[in-house]
Amino acid sequence: MNFFVNQNIVIHNLRVDAITNSSVLQIGSAGIIKALSNLYNTGGFTEPAPEIGSPPTTLPFVPLAPPSV
Repeated sequence: MNFFVNQNIVIHNLRVDAITNSSVLQIGSAGIIKALSNLYNTGGFTEPAPEIGSPPTTLPFVPLAPPSV
């Protein structure tokens, strides 16, 4: 059985606060969304990353905006 969907979508303003690696932003219809996750070692690392110490006490290099309410 085939379904045909015709859509006309007009977006005047779209605000996306955050997208992560596992997020899906969909506008309109999709027949199938298949999950896909790839892990690549593009840096050629051969051992685990070192353990982190105490949190840094300095401010970040890039000033961050305060969280909005």
